[in-house]
Amino acid sequence: MNNNTFDKIILLILLITFAIHHVPSNAILANDECKFPAIFNFGDSNSDTGGLSAAFGQAGFPAGETFFHSPAGRYCDGRLVIDFIAQSLGLPYLNAFLDAVGSNFSHGANFATAGSTIRPQNTTRQQSGFSPISLNVQFHEFNDFHRRSQIFRQQGQVFKELLPKGEYFSKALYTFDIGQNDLTAGLFLNMSTDQVKDNIPDVLNQLSTVIKNIYDQGGKYFWIHNTGPIGCLPYVMERLPIKTSQVDKVGCASPFNELAQYFNKKLKEIVVLLRKELPHATFTYVDVYSVKYDLLSHATKYGFGYSLRACCGHGGKYNYNRNIGCGGKITVKGKQVLIGKSCKDPSIAINWDGVHYTEAANKWIFDRIVNGSYSDPPLSLEMACYNNID
Repeated sequence: MNNNTFDKIILLILLITFAIHHVPSNAILANDECKFPAIFNFGDSNSDTGGLSAAFGQAGFPAGETFFHSPAGRYCDGRLVIDFIAQSLGLPYLNAFLDAVGSNFSHGANFATAGSTIRPQNTTRQQSGFSPISLNVQFHEFNDFHRRSQIFRQQGQVFKELLPKGEYFSKALYTFDIGQNDLTAGLFLNMSTDQVKDNIPDVLNQLSTVIKNIYDQGGKYFWIHNTGPIGCLPYVMERLPIKTSQVDKVGCASPFNELAQYFNKKLKEIVVLLRKELPHATFTYVDVYSVKYDLLSHATKYGFGYSLRACCGHGGKYNYNRNIGCGGKITVKGKQVLIGKSCKDPSIAINWDGVHYTEAANKWIFDRIVNGSYSDPPLSLEMACYNNID
């Protein structure tokens, strides 16, 4: 072996050694998907698979008609984005933590409830319509579930089949879709958009605290949706007065969409800060707002019908009536008559009931976010255990 060949070999060894010690431990290898064994979800009605229904009564017919063919705890005609996330990862649909009947938590649990906020509300559900199961309560539920599931799992038998393995808590994907109700709760209390904005730092600090608490329990992989264009939702546009000049080209209320965008800006700042404070965790920030607004702006182009009109409801400009909602009935000659009916074809509707999206819209949204096109960092769902920020 001549000196020139020997020098090349030494150089090659040095380069390999340098690469091994300097490539981040979470560097992405081709085809090396994350294989999340479980999902733990926190949120509101955008991802509630039965929590509020278990606590306060089932979301009635025609909810669930498209896919489940009967009410299934979702405020939708079928599946939600979280359902498609689970399916994409090869996992069963998540059961709600609060739903004790027929639930299997071996691959995760859903702590979301419809009407939930990040910051606890000072009103009852009867007064405001918002859930008492705010994000801090959802964390307490998770904390209890984490601890007690392992105690019971050790007993074997059916508990071993229905509860997650201890190692799953550090390998699971932790998903968040919450914050919309913190904005509308303030607006419905007649607060100005500026007053609601003033509350956002405190709201997001509470979100950050919950994420840190989950991290302290072993959670490492976080998938966080920002909030959607609330100014395009019939229940907001019908209830809150706006000027003609404040209506955008789509027909949405610009001041409320601008409020949502401000929330999302501050949410992204929190995510950036969390990355610095928790360097061993990975955070995927998903821009759901842009996806939803694109869909609403180009409904016909994407094969949908009315962008703002509710599929299921009764009366009004948007087929929405807060007093007689989807599934609403009136008494006629002593008999209950359904007037809050579903539209003929929910598959071409975007809005389900004035508040929530249809299964078709949810699937369309999921298909846009799953590949990372709207994520920061731009990684697909299957690669969300990696961090290419470095």
